[in-house]
Amino acid sequence: MSHYDLIIVGSGPAGRAAAIQAGKLKRRVLVIDRKDRLGGVSVHTGTIPSKTLRETVLNLSGWRERSFYGRSYRVKDNIGADDLKARLHMTLDHEVDVLEHQFNRNHVDTLHGMARFVDDKTIEVATEAGDVTRLTADRFLIATGTKTHRPDNVPFNGRTVVDSDEFLELAQIPRSLIVVGAGVIGVEYATMFSALDVRVTLIEPRDTFLDFIDRVLIQDFVHQIRENGVDLRLGSAIERIEDAGEHVEVSLANGRHVRAEMLLFAAGRMGATSALNLAAAGIKTDHRNRIEVNRKTYQTVVPHIYAAGDVIGHPSLASTSVQQGRVAACHALDIPTLPESPWFPYGIYSVPEISTCGMSEEEMQTRGIPYEVGVARFRETSRGHIMGLEHGMLKMLFSLKTRRVLGVQIVGEGATELIHIAQAVLNLKGTVDYFVQNTFNYPTLAEAYKIAGLDAFNRMPIPEEYKVKRDAAKPNTV
Repeated sequence: MSHYDLIIVGSGPAGRAAAIQAGKLKRRVLVIDRKDRLGGVSVHTGTIPSKTLRETVLNLSGWRERSFYGRSYRVKDNIGADDLKARLHMTLDHEVDVLEHQFNRNHVDTLHGMARFVDDKTIEVATEAGDVTRLTADRFLIATGTKTHRPDNVPFNGRTVVDSDEFLELAQIPRSLIVVGAGVIGVEYATMFSALDVRVTLIEPRDTFLDFIDRVLIQDFVHQIRENGVDLRLGSAIERIEDAGEHVEVSLANGRHVRAEMLLFAAGRMGATSALNLAAAGIKTDHRNRIEVNRKTYQTVVPHIYAAGDVIGHPSLASTSVQQGRVAACHALDIPTLPESPWFPYGIYSVPEISTCGMSEEEMQTRGIPYEVGVARFRETSRGHIMGLEHGMLKMLFSLKTRRVLGVQIVGEGATELIHIAQAVLNLKGTVDYFVQNTFNYPTLAEAYKIAGLDAFNRMPIPEEYKVKRDAAKPNTV
């Protein structure tokens, strides 16, 4: 049996970051992945494919130029599924090539096959060729991510009723689409296909959706997607999904029926742990097959076995998974490292984008923090006019006691890029004064920070020390 310092199961963002970190520390590390190509869910069916598809849709449809040239404007007529997948496959090939190069450069061993624990120190890997290999290690990291939730009452057929993995292989673009589940994945696919002028119905059994996002932002977002043609159905449970051949029909508890050519079921994901035989290693999972860990070290209940990424649940982001994997590897290998920053950005790549960092207004109210709000609309900026933006807003929340920025929410073009300014100020404990004092490039969308900062600053009480400085600056009239 081969022995390693660290064995990592899964090559997604968490596994990738941990492996490279261990490799740079000159430790013997092995990455096991069930697929014949590295990258995990993030590269093959999750983050990278969906974001590539979104960019392709916006480019080919001419979406960003329609405010200037009209709603009928197209960069390419008769966009087909092959047009969407061409760019997708090029991007995925590049991602895999980069990852393989990084592993080779850092002397990371790889093995393709299904892994399962024999005990807490031994893992067994079965390859497609039928070979079984047993391996031991001082430390293990589970980074297997998640898989789609496929309820028995949904008639999946891989063509007209699909999950989010199968959706990427669609043979043709449907003229109408039902998306079940208004979580991040459902919202992203619903809005991007609406941008292709597909008639989209988004169904969510609960009365609200994306509850971790500020409600004012969600109200603005709902207005935009409905204006773009998404039929949003909230608050009615699904009683039956029927594959009728030429169409899919959904019966709702409120008595209404929805028909479309295709249905995408995107209501939840499960931890991809069922095949790992975790019980043999002394590890239990929750009702969604996720693993509980110490959120500072990412150790499981078995101290030498770690877990990171989507398999441990919230926030289930590729960006945070990278950080978790690196921190876990450093702790496992007894190497000191910096702790993770308390505030991280959350990005939803819908049309329009949503991104947040810090607290929402509802959270501020729950905690009883006195606050002031600053708001800027993208149409108020010169850059917004140049880009033809009719919508988009940036909202900032400031503590009245400390003047610190405690939350920023953005909806609109470039939201996931703009949020990093807020993230830096939040983690450096900056105040509203930063946005008032500093100059932003003109014309840019980032100028919205200045507008929102001044909006709040002009309503906030002036600190006493500011008044003293202002009085001291007066000329001596005696």
